[in-house]
Amino acid sequence: MAVLQLPLSEGGEEGAVWSVFADYGWLILFGLIMIYILVQNLPRKIRERRSDPPAYEPEAIVRREEAMMAARRRMQEEIDAQAAVFKEKQREREEEKRRQKIAKWESMKEGKSYKMTLGQNLAEEPDPGPSTSAAAPKPKSEKKPLRSGGYNPLSGEGGGSCAWRPGRRGPSSGG
Repeated sequence: MAVLQLPLSEGGEEGAVWSVFADYGWLILFGLIMIYILVQNLPRKIRERRSDPPAYEPEAIVRREEAMMAARRRMQEEIDAQAAVFKEKQREREEEKRRQKIAKWESMKEGKSYKMTLGQNLAEEPDPGPSTSAAAPKPKSEKKPLRSGGYNPLSGEGGGSCAWRPGRRGPSSGG
């Protein structure tokens, strides 16, 4: 980098100052701009910090706290109502389980199977007539399978040209 040499008067100090400006001129310019911006904005921020904090009105604070307490009370009432509904459902489930156990025990006392058939309702009493344990079996649904019976993705059959083949062993022989 060529340094601009100005004719010097008696002292060499001016040449040193000009060489510093020549080497670090842009850095000095940006530094001065930053200092200018800080000087302009710093007093404003100091004034904002020193200004008195906003005065709070006691009535506003009391109103806000009462609103928060009312909201909390409403939420707690909702949760209590949900808990009551859940307890009622749980109690009904327990009662139903107890009825099923009693029905199972009674049917076992009578010598019947304790396994209920699908069509039998728990609330209804079974007929004292002959047992129909050998009921007609349900016909199987006629659903078509999604794939043919011989398809196995692991065997490599039926996949067309997508079969996997192991690579060659040994070094490649390129020539």
